[in-house]
Amino acid sequence: MTAGGPAAPGEKYDGEWLRVHPASPFVRGWVALAAIGYFFGRDTFERMLQGQPLMDGQIAGRTPFLLAGGAVVLALAVLGFILSWYFTRYQVAEGYVRVNTGFLFKQQRQARLDRVQAIDIVQPLLARIFGLAELKFEVADAGESAVRLAYLRMEDARQLRATILARASGVELDPGRPEAAAPEAPEQQVLQVPPSRLIGSLLLSEQSVFVLLGAVASVVLSAVTENKGFFLYLIPAALGLIAAYWSSFHKGYNFTVAISPDGIRLRYGLLDTQAQTLPPGRIQALRVVQPPLWRIFGWYRMQVNVAGYGAAGNNGEGGSRTTLLPVGHLGDVLNMLALVLPDPGTADPQRVFQCGLDGLDSDGGFVTTPRRARLLAPLGWRRNGFAATDTALLMRSGRWWRQLVVVPHQRTQSMALHQGPLARRFRLADLVLHTTAGPVTPRVIQADAGTALALFDAQAARARAARKRQTSEHWLAQVSPPVEPAPPVSPVEPVETGEPGPQLEHQSSTPTQQEGPQRG
Repeated sequence: MTAGGPAAPGEKYDGEWLRVHPASPFVRGWVALAAIGYFFGRDTFERMLQGQPLMDGQIAGRTPFLLAGGAVVLALAVLGFILSWYFTRYQVAEGYVRVNTGFLFKQQRQARLDRVQAIDIVQPLLARIFGLAELKFEVADAGESAVRLAYLRMEDARQLRATILARASGVELDPGRPEAAAPEAPEQQVLQVPPSRLIGSLLLSEQSVFVLLGAVASVVLSAVTENKGFFLYLIPAALGLIAAYWSSFHKGYNFTVAISPDGIRLRYGLLDTQAQTLPPGRIQALRVVQPPLWRIFGWYRMQVNVAGYGAAGNNGEGGSRTTLLPVGHLGDVLNMLALVLPDPGTADPQRVFQCGLDGLDSDGGFVTTPRRARLLAPLGWRRNGFAATDTALLMRSGRWWRQLVVVPHQRTQSMALHQGPLARRFRLADLVLHTTAGPVTPRVIQADAGTALALFDAQAARARAARKRQTSEHWLAQVSPPVEPAPPVSPVEPVETGEPGPQLEHQSSTPTQQEGPQRG
Protein backbone atom coordinates (compact mmCIF):
# COMPACT_ATOMS: atom_id res chain seq x y z
CA MET A 1 0.00 0.00 0.00
CA THR A 2 1.41 3.43 -0.92
CA ALA A 3 1.18 6.44 1.37
CA GLY A 4 -2.22 7.98 1.07
CA GLY A 5 -3.52 5.14 -1.07
CA PRO A 6 -6.54 2.96 -0.38
CA ALA A 7 -6.34 0.52 2.49
CA ALA A 8 -8.41 -2.31 3.75
CA PRO A 9 -10.27 -1.58 7.01
CA GLY A 10 -8.05 -3.86 9.02
CA GLU A 11 -4.84 -2.55 7.47
CA LYS A 12 -5.45 1.15 7.52
CA TYR A 13 -3.34 1.85 10.61
CA ASP A 14 -0.74 -0.90 10.22
CA GLY A 15 2.21 1.48 10.30
CA GLU A 16 1.96 2.93 6.80
CA TRP A 17 2.16 6.68 6.27
CA LEU A 18 -1.20 8.24 5.41
CA ARG A 19 -2.22 11.69 4.22
CA VAL A 20 -4.95 14.02 5.36
CA HIS A 21 -7.92 14.82 3.12
CA PRO A 22 -6.95 16.71 -0.11
CA ALA A 23 -9.41 19.50 0.72
CA SER A 24 -7.73 20.19 4.07
CA PRO A 25 -5.48 23.10 2.98
CA PHE A 26 -8.40 24.81 1.24
CA VAL A 27 -10.59 24.50 4.34
CA ARG A 28 -7.77 25.96 6.46
CA GLY A 29 -6.81 28.65 3.94
CA TRP A 30 -10.15 29.86 2.65
CA VAL A 31 -9.53 33.24 4.31
CA ALA A 32 -6.39 33.70 2.17
CA LEU A 33 -8.34 32.88 -0.99
CA ALA A 34 -11.08 35.32 -0.01
CA ALA A 35 -8.48 38.03 0.66
CA ILE A 36 -6.89 37.49 -2.77
CA GLY A 37 -10.27 37.71 -4.49
CA TYR A 38 -11.19 40.90 -2.61
CA PHE A 39 -7.85 42.58 -3.29
CA PHE A 40 -7.99 42.07 -7.06
CA GLY A 41 -11.74 42.52 -7.41
CA ARG A 42 -12.25 45.36 -4.97
CA ASP A 43 -12.97 48.06 -7.56
CA THR A 44 -15.50 45.93 -9.39
CA PHE A 45 -17.14 44.92 -6.14
CA GLU A 46 -17.45 48.53 -4.92
CA ARG A 47 -18.87 49.71 -8.24
CA MET A 48 -21.41 46.93 -8.13
CA LEU A 49 -22.52 48.01 -4.64
CA GLN A 50 -22.80 51.64 -5.79
CA GLY A 51 -24.87 50.72 -8.86
CA GLN A 52 -22.27 52.04 -11.31
CA PRO A 53 -21.22 50.30 -14.55
CA LEU A 54 -18.82 47.50 -13.86
CA MET A 55 -16.50 48.49 -16.68
CA ASP A 56 -15.29 51.89 -17.91
CA GLY A 57 -12.26 53.05 -19.85
CA GLN A 58 -9.93 53.24 -16.86
CA ILE A 59 -10.88 49.84 -15.46
CA ALA A 60 -10.88 48.22 -18.88
CA GLY A 61 -7.25 49.22 -19.35
CA ARG A 62 -6.23 47.63 -16.04
CA THR A 63 -8.35 44.51 -16.37
CA PRO A 64 -5.74 42.33 -18.17
CA PHE A 65 -3.08 43.18 -15.57
CA LEU A 66 -5.46 42.59 -12.67
CA LEU A 67 -6.56 39.26 -14.09
CA ALA A 68 -2.98 38.19 -14.80
CA GLY A 69 -1.75 39.25 -11.36
CA GLY A 70 -4.72 37.62 -9.65
CA ALA A 71 -4.20 34.41 -11.62
CA VAL A 72 -0.51 34.27 -10.67
CA VAL A 73 -1.16 34.90 -6.97
CA LEU A 74 -4.04 32.42 -6.97
CA ALA A 75 -1.90 29.78 -8.71
CA LEU A 76 0.89 30.27 -6.15
CA ALA A 77 -1.58 29.97 -3.29
CA VAL A 78 -3.11 26.81 -4.72
CA LEU A 79 0.36 25.37 -5.35
CA GLY A 80 1.26 26.10 -1.73
CA PHE A 81 -1.91 24.34 -0.60
CA ILE A 82 -1.12 21.30 -2.72
CA LEU A 83 2.46 21.10 -1.43
CA SER A 84 1.23 21.52 2.13
CA TRP A 85 -1.16 18.60 1.65
CA TYR A 86 1.40 16.42 -0.13
CA PHE A 87 4.04 16.80 2.58
CA THR A 88 1.65 16.32 5.51
CA ARG A 89 1.51 12.66 6.54
CA TYR A 90 0.69 10.76 9.70
CA GLN A 91 1.40 7.30 11.07
CA VAL A 92 0.21 5.19 14.00
CA ALA A 93 2.74 2.47 14.78
CA GLU A 94 5.06 1.09 17.47
CA GLY A 95 3.12 2.75 20.28
CA TYR A 96 3.42 6.25 18.77
CA VAL A 97 1.44 8.57 16.55
CA ARG A 98 3.65 10.67 14.27
CA VAL A 99 2.89 13.64 12.01
CA ASN A 100 5.29 14.97 9.36
CA THR A 101 4.70 18.46 7.95
CA GLY A 102 6.57 21.06 5.91
CA PHE A 103 8.08 21.43 2.44
CA LEU A 104 11.06 23.72 3.01
CA PHE A 105 11.09 23.51 6.80
CA LYS A 106 10.23 19.96 7.79
CA GLN A 107 8.84 19.05 11.17
CA GLN A 108 7.91 15.77 12.81
CA ARG A 109 5.78 15.56 15.94
CA GLN A 110 5.11 12.37 17.79
CA ALA A 111 3.40 11.27 20.97
CA ARG A 112 3.33 8.05 22.95
CA LEU A 113 -0.09 6.45 22.89
CA ASP A 114 0.02 5.48 26.55
CA ARG A 115 0.54 9.16 27.42
CA VAL A 116 -2.60 10.33 25.67
CA GLN A 117 -4.69 12.41 28.08
CA ALA A 118 -7.69 13.39 25.94
CA ILE A 119 -8.81 13.25 22.32
CA ASP A 120 -10.99 15.85 20.56
CA ILE A 121 -12.80 15.83 17.24
CA VAL A 122 -13.43 19.42 16.14
CA GLN A 123 -15.64 20.48 13.23
CA PRO A 124 -15.58 24.16 12.27
CA LEU A 125 -18.57 25.32 10.25
CA LEU A 126 -16.85 25.06 6.85
CA ALA A 127 -15.43 21.63 7.71
CA ARG A 128 -18.93 20.44 8.67
CA ILE A 129 -20.21 21.48 5.26
CA PHE A 130 -17.63 19.26 3.55
CA GLY A 131 -17.97 16.40 6.06
CA LEU A 132 -14.45 16.88 7.45
CA ALA A 133 -13.14 17.01 11.00
CA GLU A 134 -9.97 17.94 12.84
CA LEU A 135 -8.48 15.41 15.23
CA LYS A 136 -6.27 16.58 18.06
CA PHE A 137 -5.20 14.79 21.17
CA GLU A 138 -3.29 15.90 24.19
CA VAL A 139 -0.38 14.43 26.08
CA ALA A 140 1.10 15.53 29.39
CA ASP A 141 3.04 18.43 27.90
CA ALA A 142 1.31 21.13 30.00
CA GLY A 143 -0.23 22.99 27.11
CA GLU A 144 0.23 22.72 23.37
CA SER A 145 -1.40 19.87 21.47
CA ALA A 146 1.10 17.13 20.69
CA VAL A 147 -0.63 16.12 17.46
CA ARG A 148 -3.17 18.01 15.38
CA LEU A 149 -4.55 16.50 12.18
CA ALA A 150 -6.65 18.79 10.00
CA TYR A 151 -8.61 17.59 8.19
CA LEU A 152 -9.82 14.01 7.90
CA ARG A 153 -13.11 12.60 6.74
CA MET A 154 -15.42 12.34 9.73
CA GLU A 155 -15.47 8.53 9.49
CA ASP A 156 -11.67 8.40 9.33
CA ALA A 157 -11.35 10.74 12.32
CA ARG A 158 -13.64 8.56 14.41
CA GLN A 159 -11.81 5.41 13.32
CA LEU A 160 -8.40 6.89 14.14
CA ARG A 161 -9.63 8.13 17.51
CA ALA A 162 -10.98 4.67 18.34
CA THR A 163 -7.68 3.06 17.33
CA ILE A 164 -5.57 5.45 19.40
CA LEU A 165 -7.81 5.12 22.45
CA ALA A 166 -7.85 1.34 22.20
CA ARG A 167 -4.07 1.12 22.03
CA ALA A 168 -3.57 3.77 24.71
CA SER A 169 -5.88 1.87 27.04
CA GLY A 170 -3.93 -1.35 26.62
CA VAL A 171 -6.61 -3.22 24.67
CA GLU A 172 -5.29 -5.76 22.15
CA LEU A 173 -8.14 -6.88 19.93
CA ASP A 174 -6.18 -9.27 17.71
CA PRO A 175 -2.89 -10.60 19.16
CA GLY A 176 -1.88 -11.81 15.69
CA ARG A 177 -2.27 -8.32 14.24
CA PRO A 178 -1.43 -5.79 16.96
CA GLU A 179 -1.42 -2.90 14.46
CA ALA A 180 -4.95 -3.52 13.17
CA ALA A 181 -7.55 -0.76 13.37
CA ALA A 182 -10.01 -0.89 16.26
CA PRO A 183 -13.77 -0.46 15.89
CA GLU A 184 -15.39 2.55 17.54
CA ALA A 185 -16.49 1.69 21.06
CA PRO A 186 -20.22 1.84 21.82
CA GLU A 187 -21.49 4.55 24.12
CA GLN A 188 -24.39 5.23 26.45
CA GLN A 189 -25.73 8.75 26.96
CA VAL A 190 -25.64 9.92 30.56
CA LEU A 191 -27.12 13.41 30.41
CA GLN A 192 -27.89 16.35 28.14
CA VAL A 193 -28.15 20.05 29.03
CA PRO A 194 -31.35 21.58 27.56
CA PRO A 195 -30.94 25.02 25.87
CA SER A 196 -33.50 26.60 28.22
CA ARG A 197 -31.40 25.71 31.26
CA LEU A 198 -28.26 26.99 29.54
CA ILE A 199 -29.92 30.34 28.76
CA GLY A 200 -31.23 30.61 32.33
CA SER A 201 -27.77 29.93 33.75
CA LEU A 202 -26.30 32.72 31.61
CA LEU A 203 -28.93 35.21 32.73
CA LEU A 204 -28.26 34.34 36.38
CA SER A 205 -24.47 34.21 36.01
CA GLU A 206 -21.93 36.33 37.85
CA GLN A 207 -21.35 38.60 34.85
CA SER A 208 -25.05 39.46 34.72
CA VAL A 209 -24.95 40.50 38.37
CA PHE A 210 -21.99 42.83 37.79
CA VAL A 211 -23.58 44.41 34.71
CA LEU A 212 -26.83 44.90 36.60
CA LEU A 213 -25.00 46.58 39.48
CA GLY A 214 -23.17 48.79 36.99
CA ALA A 215 -26.45 49.79 35.37
CA VAL A 216 -27.99 50.67 38.74
CA ALA A 217 -24.91 52.73 39.65
CA SER A 218 -25.09 54.58 36.31
CA VAL A 219 -28.78 55.42 36.81
CA VAL A 220 -28.16 56.66 40.35
CA LEU A 221 -25.17 58.79 39.32
CA SER A 222 -27.06 60.22 36.35
CA ALA A 223 -29.99 61.17 38.58
CA VAL A 224 -27.78 62.74 41.26
CA THR A 225 -25.45 64.67 38.95
CA GLU A 226 -27.98 65.26 36.13
CA ASN A 227 -25.29 64.08 33.73
CA LYS A 228 -26.51 61.62 31.10
CA GLY A 229 -22.97 60.68 30.13
CA PHE A 230 -22.86 57.87 32.67
CA PHE A 231 -25.08 55.82 30.39
CA LEU A 232 -22.27 55.79 27.81
CA TYR A 233 -20.28 53.54 30.12
CA LEU A 234 -22.96 50.87 29.68
CA ILE A 235 -22.31 50.54 25.93
CA PRO A 236 -18.95 48.68 26.10
CA ALA A 237 -20.26 46.66 29.04
CA ALA A 238 -23.34 45.65 27.05
CA LEU A 239 -21.25 44.72 24.00
CA GLY A 240 -18.89 42.66 26.14
CA LEU A 241 -21.83 40.97 27.85
CA ILE A 242 -23.42 40.06 24.51
CA ALA A 243 -20.12 38.62 23.26
CA ALA A 244 -19.63 36.63 26.47
CA TYR A 245 -23.21 35.36 26.34
CA TRP A 246 -22.83 34.26 22.74
CA SER A 247 -19.52 32.51 23.39
CA SER A 248 -20.93 30.62 26.41
CA PHE A 249 -24.15 29.72 24.61
CA HIS A 250 -22.30 28.64 21.46
CA LYS A 251 -19.87 26.43 23.40
CA GLY A 252 -22.49 24.99 25.74
CA TYR A 253 -25.27 24.38 23.20
CA ASN A 254 -26.41 20.77 22.91
CA PHE A 255 -23.95 19.71 25.63
CA THR A 256 -24.12 15.93 25.85
CA VAL A 257 -22.25 13.49 28.09
CA ALA A 258 -21.90 9.81 27.23
CA ILE A 259 -19.86 6.98 28.71
CA SER A 260 -17.99 4.40 26.67
CA PRO A 261 -15.24 1.84 27.31
CA ASP A 262 -12.62 4.34 26.09
CA GLY A 263 -13.68 7.22 28.33
CA ILE A 264 -16.13 10.05 28.97
CA ARG A 265 -17.39 11.59 25.73
CA LEU A 266 -18.45 15.24 25.66
CA ARG A 267 -20.18 16.83 22.66
CA TYR A 268 -21.16 20.48 22.33
CA GLY A 269 -21.29 23.43 19.95
CA LEU A 270 -23.79 25.34 17.82
CA LEU A 271 -21.88 26.34 14.66
CA ASP A 272 -18.52 24.74 15.41
CA THR A 273 -19.02 21.35 17.04
CA GLN A 274 -16.53 19.53 19.22
CA ALA A 275 -16.39 15.97 20.52
CA GLN A 276 -13.99 15.28 23.41
CA THR A 277 -12.97 11.95 24.85
CA LEU A 278 -11.50 12.02 28.35
CA PRO A 279 -9.97 8.64 29.24
CA PRO A 280 -10.72 7.35 32.75
CA GLY A 281 -8.14 8.31 35.32
CA ARG A 282 -6.70 11.21 33.30
CA ILE A 283 -8.63 13.87 35.22
CA GLN A 284 -6.27 15.39 37.78
CA ALA A 285 -8.69 17.53 39.81
CA LEU A 286 -12.38 18.42 39.73
CA ARG A 287 -14.31 21.47 40.95
CA VAL A 288 -18.04 21.94 41.54
CA VAL A 289 -19.18 25.57 41.81
CA GLN A 290 -22.56 27.11 42.65
CA PRO A 291 -22.97 30.88 42.20
CA PRO A 292 -25.47 32.57 44.56
CA LEU A 293 -28.32 33.03 42.07
CA TRP A 294 -28.01 29.44 40.85
CA ARG A 295 -29.09 28.24 44.29
CA ILE A 296 -32.65 29.26 43.38
CA PHE A 297 -32.84 26.39 40.87
CA GLY A 298 -30.22 24.11 42.45
CA TRP A 299 -27.75 24.42 39.56
CA TYR A 300 -24.03 23.62 39.60
CA ARG A 301 -21.05 23.91 37.25
CA MET A 302 -18.21 21.38 37.01
CA GLN A 303 -14.67 21.98 35.74
CA VAL A 304 -11.59 19.75 35.62
CA ASN A 305 -7.82 19.85 35.28
CA VAL A 306 -6.57 17.50 32.56
CA ALA A 307 -2.90 16.94 31.81
CA GLY A 308 -2.15 18.34 28.35
CA TYR A 309 -4.72 21.13 28.43
CA GLY A 310 -2.41 23.13 30.67
CA ALA A 311 -2.97 26.77 31.57
CA ALA A 312 -5.07 27.20 28.41
CA GLY A 313 -7.89 25.67 30.36
CA ASN A 314 -8.42 28.93 32.24
CA ASN A 315 -9.92 30.86 29.36
CA GLY A 316 -10.62 30.94 25.65
CA GLU A 317 -11.06 27.64 23.87
CA GLY A 318 -9.58 25.78 26.83
CA GLY A 319 -12.37 27.09 29.05
CA SER A 320 -14.91 24.95 27.20
CA ARG A 321 -12.57 21.97 27.00
CA THR A 322 -12.12 21.90 30.78
CA THR A 323 -15.88 22.18 31.45
CA LEU A 324 -17.27 18.82 32.47
CA LEU A 325 -20.81 20.17 33.04
CA PRO A 326 -21.80 23.78 32.16
CA VAL A 327 -24.96 23.69 34.29
CA GLY A 328 -26.77 20.80 35.96
CA HIS A 329 -28.79 19.70 38.96
CA LEU A 330 -27.46 17.77 41.95
CA GLY A 331 -28.33 14.45 40.33
CA ASP A 332 -26.28 15.39 37.26
CA VAL A 333 -23.34 16.33 39.48
CA LEU A 334 -23.47 13.03 41.35
CA ASN A 335 -23.64 11.12 38.05
CA MET A 336 -20.56 12.92 36.74
CA LEU A 337 -18.71 12.35 40.02
CA ALA A 338 -19.48 8.64 39.69
CA LEU A 339 -17.88 8.65 36.22
CA VAL A 340 -14.76 10.53 37.29
CA LEU A 341 -14.36 8.69 40.61
CA PRO A 342 -15.97 5.24 40.22
CA ASP A 343 -14.70 4.23 43.66
CA PRO A 344 -15.54 7.12 46.03
CA GLY A 345 -13.80 5.40 48.93
CA THR A 346 -16.70 5.87 51.36
CA ALA A 347 -19.75 3.83 52.33
CA ASP A 348 -22.13 6.79 51.90
CA PRO A 349 -20.82 8.82 48.94
CA GLN A 350 -24.05 10.71 48.30
CA ARG A 351 -24.14 12.16 51.82
CA VAL A 352 -20.42 12.99 51.83
CA PHE A 353 -20.51 14.78 48.46
CA GLN A 354 -23.75 16.58 49.24
CA CYS A 355 -22.31 17.82 52.53
CA GLY A 356 -19.32 19.00 50.53
CA LEU A 357 -21.64 21.01 48.30
CA ASP A 358 -23.97 22.61 50.85
CA GLY A 359 -23.00 21.37 54.32
CA LEU A 360 -21.74 23.29 57.35
CA ASP A 361 -19.49 22.45 60.30
CA SER A 362 -18.71 18.73 60.65
CA ASP A 363 -21.49 17.47 58.36
CA GLY A 364 -20.29 14.47 56.36
CA GLY A 365 -17.09 14.14 58.38
CA PHE A 366 -15.58 17.45 57.25
CA VAL A 367 -12.95 19.13 59.40
CA THR A 368 -13.58 22.89 59.31
CA THR A 369 -11.85 26.11 60.25
CA PRO A 370 -11.63 26.55 64.05
CA ARG A 371 -14.01 28.98 65.70
CA ARG A 372 -11.23 31.39 66.67
CA ALA A 373 -10.81 32.26 62.95
CA ARG A 374 -14.35 33.64 62.57
CA LEU A 375 -12.96 37.19 62.56
CA LEU A 376 -10.90 36.42 59.46
CA ALA A 377 -13.75 34.60 57.68
CA PRO A 378 -17.04 35.62 59.34
CA LEU A 379 -19.15 33.99 56.62
CA GLY A 380 -16.98 31.11 55.46
CA TRP A 381 -15.37 29.67 58.57
CA ARG A 382 -18.15 27.09 59.04
CA ARG A 383 -17.92 26.09 55.35
CA ASN A 384 -14.16 25.98 54.80
CA GLY A 385 -12.98 22.45 55.45
CA PHE A 386 -11.80 19.10 54.11
CA ALA A 387 -12.61 15.41 54.28
CA ALA A 388 -10.54 12.43 53.14
CA THR A 389 -11.99 9.21 51.74
CA ASP A 390 -10.01 6.13 50.80
CA THR A 391 -9.59 7.39 47.21
CA ALA A 392 -9.80 11.21 47.21
CA LEU A 393 -9.39 14.39 49.22
CA LEU A 394 -12.42 16.71 49.28
CA MET A 395 -12.01 20.45 49.93
CA ARG A 396 -14.99 22.76 50.32
CA SER A 397 -15.11 26.54 50.69
CA GLY A 398 -17.34 29.57 50.22
CA ARG A 399 -20.62 30.52 51.88
CA TRP A 400 -22.11 32.46 48.97
CA TRP A 401 -20.06 31.11 46.04
CA ARG A 402 -20.02 27.49 47.13
CA GLN A 403 -17.18 25.33 45.89
CA LEU A 404 -16.14 21.71 46.27
CA VAL A 405 -12.78 20.47 44.94
CA VAL A 406 -12.03 16.75 44.58
CA VAL A 407 -8.50 15.42 44.00
CA PRO A 408 -7.82 11.67 43.68
CA HIS A 409 -4.99 10.67 45.97
CA GLN A 410 -2.80 9.33 43.15
CA ARG A 411 -3.05 12.70 41.34
CA THR A 412 -1.42 14.64 44.17
CA GLN A 413 1.90 15.65 42.64
CA SER A 414 3.22 17.82 45.46
CA MET A 415 1.99 19.82 48.46
CA ALA A 416 2.85 23.00 50.31
CA LEU A 417 1.79 24.57 53.60
CA HIS A 418 1.27 28.36 53.54
CA GLN A 419 0.99 30.60 56.57
CA GLY A 420 0.97 34.40 56.49
CA PRO A 421 1.31 36.84 59.41
CA LEU A 422 -2.41 36.95 60.27
CA ALA A 423 -2.77 33.19 59.88
CA ARG A 424 0.23 32.70 62.19
CA ARG A 425 -1.38 35.00 64.76
CA PHE A 426 -4.57 32.88 64.71
CA ARG A 427 -2.62 29.59 64.43
CA LEU A 428 -4.01 28.79 60.97
CA ALA A 429 -2.49 27.47 57.75
CA ASP A 430 -3.47 26.66 54.16
CA LEU A 431 -2.58 23.35 52.51
CA VAL A 432 -2.11 23.65 48.72
CA LEU A 433 -2.15 20.55 46.51
CA HIS A 434 -0.27 20.85 43.21
CA THR A 435 -1.70 19.11 40.16
CA THR A 436 -1.46 19.92 36.46
CA ALA A 437 -2.26 23.47 35.35
CA GLY A 438 -5.92 24.32 34.83
CA PRO A 439 -8.92 26.17 36.24
CA VAL A 440 -8.98 24.15 39.49
CA THR A 441 -6.68 25.18 42.35
CA PRO A 442 -6.96 22.64 45.20
CA ARG A 443 -6.51 24.39 48.53
CA VAL A 444 -7.56 23.67 52.11
CA ILE A 445 -8.36 27.14 53.46
CA GLN A 446 -7.66 28.36 57.01
CA ALA A 447 -7.22 25.01 58.71
CA ASP A 448 -5.88 24.75 62.23
CA ALA A 449 -2.06 24.79 62.04
CA GLY A 450 -1.67 21.44 63.82
CA THR A 451 -4.46 19.90 61.75
CA ALA A 452 -2.89 21.17 58.52
CA LEU A 453 0.48 19.71 59.51
CA ALA A 454 -1.09 16.32 60.29
CA LEU A 455 -3.03 16.42 57.00
CA PHE A 456 0.23 17.18 55.19
CA ASP A 457 1.76 13.93 56.42
CA ALA A 458 -1.42 11.88 56.02
CA GLN A 459 -2.04 13.04 52.45
CA ALA A 460 1.55 12.27 51.48
CA ALA A 461 1.05 8.71 52.76
CA ARG A 462 -2.25 8.34 50.91
CA ALA A 463 -0.75 9.60 47.64
CA ARG A 464 2.24 7.28 47.98
CA ALA A 465 0.00 4.25 48.63
CA ALA A 466 -2.38 5.15 45.77
CA ARG A 467 0.50 5.41 43.30
CA LYS A 468 1.72 1.97 44.29
CA ARG A 469 -1.66 0.56 43.33
CA GLN A 470 -1.53 2.35 39.97
CA THR A 471 1.12 0.18 38.37
CA SER A 472 0.40 0.83 34.68
CA GLU A 473 -0.19 3.79 32.38
CA HIS A 474 -2.83 1.65 30.63
CA TRP A 475 -6.10 2.45 32.35
CA LEU A 476 -7.74 -0.84 31.33
CA ALA A 477 -4.76 -3.07 32.01
CA GLN A 478 -5.35 -5.52 34.82
CA VAL A 479 -2.66 -6.12 37.43
CA SER A 480 -2.30 -9.87 37.82
CA PRO A 481 -0.73 -10.07 41.32
CA PRO A 482 -2.93 -8.83 44.16
CA VAL A 483 -1.94 -5.49 45.57
CA GLU A 484 -1.39 -5.27 49.30
CA PRO A 485 -3.77 -2.89 51.03
CA ALA A 486 -2.44 0.52 51.95
CA PRO A 487 -1.36 1.01 55.55
CA PRO A 488 -4.08 2.66 57.63
CA VAL A 489 -3.72 6.38 58.08
CA SER A 490 -4.73 7.82 61.40
CA PRO A 491 -7.65 10.20 61.13
CA VAL A 492 -6.92 13.87 61.37
CA GLU A 493 -8.64 15.70 64.20
CA PRO A 494 -8.70 19.43 64.88
CA VAL A 495 -6.01 20.55 67.27
CA GLU A 496 -6.75 23.30 69.76
CA THR A 497 -3.64 24.42 71.64
CA GLY A 498 -2.79 27.45 73.62
CA GLU A 499 0.60 27.90 71.99
CA PRO A 500 1.06 29.89 68.77
CA GLY A 501 1.41 27.69 65.74
CA PRO A 502 4.71 27.37 63.91
CA GLN A 503 5.55 29.33 60.79
CA LEU A 504 4.95 26.80 58.03
CA GLU A 505 6.73 26.65 54.71
CA HIS A 506 6.84 22.88 54.15
CA GLN A 507 6.66 21.23 50.76
CA SER A 508 6.36 17.67 49.58
CA SER A 509 6.53 16.01 46.19
CA THR A 510 4.79 12.76 47.33
CA PRO A 511 7.29 10.45 45.61
CA THR A 512 6.64 6.79 45.01
CA GLN A 513 9.67 5.72 47.06
CA GLN A 514 9.22 4.32 50.51
CA GLU A 515 10.65 7.27 52.39
CA GLY A 516 8.29 10.07 53.31
CA PRO A 517 8.51 13.75 52.30
CA GLN A 518 11.16 15.95 53.78
CA ARG A 519 10.07 18.86 55.91
CA GLY A 520 11.99 22.07 56.13
